[in-house]
Amino acid sequence: MSSAELKQPKGRILIVDDERVILDLTAIILRNRGYQVFTALSAAEGMAVIESEQPELVLLDYMMPATDGLTALKEIRQRHPECYVIMCTGKGSESIAVELMKAGASDYVLKPFNNQDLVERVEHVLKLRRVESENKILLAERERLMAQIEGWNEELEARVLEKTEALKRAQAEIVQSEKLVALGYLSAGMAHSIRNPLNSIALFVQLIKSGLDEEERLEYVDKILVEVDRIDGILGQLLHAAKRPKFQLSEVRVDEVLESTLEAFGPQVRQKRIKVVSDVRSIPPAIKADPIEIEQILTNLFLNSLDVMTSEGTLRVQLDHDDKYISLKVSDTGPGISPEHVRNIFDPFFSTNNRGTGLGLSVVLRIVKNYKGKIEVEKSDATGTTFAVRLPVLQA
Repeated sequence: MSSAELKQPKGRILIVDDERVILDLTAIILRNRGYQVFTALSAAEGMAVIESEQPELVLLDYMMPATDGLTALKEIRQRHPECYVIMCTGKGSESIAVELMKAGASDYVLKPFNNQDLVERVEHVLKLRRVESENKILLAERERLMAQIEGWNEELEARVLEKTEALKRAQAEIVQSEKLVALGYLSAGMAHSIRNPLNSIALFVQLIKSGLDEEERLEYVDKILVEVDRIDGILGQLLHAAKRPKFQLSEVRVDEVLESTLEAFGPQVRQKRIKVVSDVRSIPPAIKADPIEIEQILTNLFLNSLDVMTSEGTLRVQLDHDDKYISLKVSDTGPGISPEHVRNIFDPFFSTNNRGTGLGLSVVLRIVKNYKGKIEVEKSDATGTTFAVRLPVLQA
């Protein structure tokens, strides 16, 4: 043990007693035992010493003028709970002892006290104080660790939830891709099988038409030809939804394609008295793409929005970009898509409109995936639906 450690006081003790002889005698006893001792002749003086010196233990006389020991004890325990108190009293009744302990005294000694007994009481209370202080530190550390563990648990639960949602999205994308692959095989076979007899029907109808003179029958033939063309158009949509047709990549400015597509929809917009709000927040850089495919994305989303809106609705288009993605949002003021239908909205042939083929959004999904992009229903409620498309700025 070093000399510095030998000189280190065993504890800091304040003695409060209005009798000078007892005060000095007690101070000598405790100093000889290695304690740092402070003294006070009154409770008020003692409180001042506690404020300035912050002793670990107070030896407090029970009978004092002005402020008595019991009152001083309660004040010390209220204002300085870390300071422990041993009461010194000449009255050894059990009721006083109980009252003192209830008021917060750690122990009490009777006057006149035995020197060894006093020292043992002091050492016992200081040891008790150290143990309780260490317990408080341990409890505080336990609370800190419990709070930290709780924070880790919450973070873990959030990460698990995030990963679960990501897994669900990935599984949904896999299922969607499998549907498109299956549709590709189905549509290729169907288109070949149906278009051959369809071409024959069209040829024979043309031959019938060339030999007819009656105006009414000619009208029927024309209607047949229109329906043949319509069926052929549906087969074309089916093929486009499942398989990428011939394409030609070039430098495409999405903002320019957006402007020209909106212009092409002018007659339909004016007919339904639809308000168009184009919000180009930033001009995105040109990307390597087929302009016809980018136009198809916009066309199908616009058709979808116009179809669900009544007169005097609002079609809102927002275009923006950052370092990684071009962001395109198309919003309408239609009735919204019911939650049970949102998950199927990109499925081939799925449509909430009896007149639709259910292929428009499948075509959009196929094109967006070809460019390693993302499309989702960002919002859909009674105020309308918003489709959000993200296309990478740098094409893979």
